Amino acid sequence: MRRMCRTGATLLFGAGIGASASRLLSATDGHEEEDRAGLLSTLPVVPVSPGGSGAVMKYGFPSLGNIKTRESYVTSYDPRTRTASWVIERLNPASLSGPSDRKYCEFREDDRATNADYKGSGFDRGHLAAAANHKWSQKAMDDTFYLSNVAPQNPHLNQNTWNNLEKMCRSLTKRYLNVYVCTGPLYLPRQEADGKFYVRYQVLGRNHVAVPTHFFKVLILEQPDGRGVELRSYVLPNEPIDEKVPLERFLVPIETIERASGLLFVPNVMKRTSSLKAIADR
Repeated sequence: MRRMCRTGATLLFGAGIGASASRLLSATDGHEEEDRAGLLSTLPVVPVSPGGSGAVMKYGFPSLGNIKTRESYVTSYDPRTRTASWVIERLNPASLSGPSDRKYCEFREDDRATNADYKGSGFDRGHLAAAANHKWSQKAMDDTFYLSNVAPQNPHLNQNTWNNLEKMCRSLTKRYLNVYVCTGPLYLPRQEADGKFYVRYQVLGRNHVAVPTHFFKVLILEQPDGRGVELRSYVLPNEPIDEKVPLERFLVPIETIERASGLLFVPNVMKRTSSLKAIADR
């Protein structure tokens, strides 16, 4: 019960951070935000199938820094944290089936983080784009094992609640035409004994790989027959979570993630659909 209460308090605080950021953002130049949204919407989309990286960007880029394109996903890499800012993938029945096998995959170094940074740290190399999402191609699955697609994740979270969230994303392909998943780390402030708020996080190894305080998933769900788009957004703390806590408890308004991360989702989605339903009920 203590763990559940702490988790709930953390999420409520995250929502508060979003509200505070909203007031700060309102003081900035509105034209700046419009220009940024416009720029993000002008990047080309190159359709490939069934789960290739071109098709996943149908709903735009949340940000434009250090874009990497893989066989199965697109990511924006943050060299300061040695992890991704976000990873986007597209799931459908075709991408979830195929001959690929995880036993042939190994974690590969491709940027500033190394496997040695994680060794003995007590953290898992937690996938952002999940390997099981890309059985359609062995190369697509292999690409999910680049260290730029992982972040330090609490083992209990990675192997239990986070794994359940990934499974839920895959199950949604039975109800929706396509399931677009954007995943990334968050570094949220916490109130300490002196009453002040601080952003503190551990770093791993010689390369100082940042350990996120939280993780987010934003799901863009395409309704069949062109009936519009549903949006679901989740924030989970990077700590053990009682498996009895339902995933719906971690639903948050999309604005919470946008304000905490500085990423854009809603403006891009609205350029592609006239019907958007955001689901944030817990």
